[in-house]
Amino acid sequence: MISKRSLDTGRGRREVGDLMVCRLSKEFHFEAAHTLPHAPAGHKCGRVHGHSFRVVISIEGEVDPALGWVYEHGEISRAMAPLVALLDHQYLNEVEGLENPTLENLAAWLWDRLEPLCPGLCEIVVQETPTAWCTYRGPKARVGEF
Repeated sequence: MISKRSLDTGRGRREVGDLMVCRLSKEFHFEAAHTLPHAPAGHKCGRVHGHSFRVVISIEGEVDPALGWVYEHGEISRAMAPLVALLDHQYLNEVEGLENPTLENLAAWLWDRLEPLCPGLCEIVVQETPTAWCTYRGPKARVGEF
């Protein structure tokens, strides 16, 4: 366990306790089209349409006292780069594992690929319009934990 230490916050030094936990987030964007094949008959999302997707990846953990950070942003970018390349300007229904590319399924698909690469992954937000998004906190999250 880390004992009390002095931390330079840029606004002077302060003492911190045994544990400093923070959440770090990084945002990504891609353009893609999809169809929701299980939408009710006549639903507009049953037709081919596209979105400018926004994805926010969040990592949570203890701040390394020597580095002063939880996780290096570049590691998130390196993990996301091949996924964004796979999804950008594609028809999502043709991507393996995204045959029914709802926001929820897309968030879980991303989680499954990022979780082994990003220790401390705690949340993925996938947004398809300015007013519609899904927040996913992994397969162990339970209803009411939000």
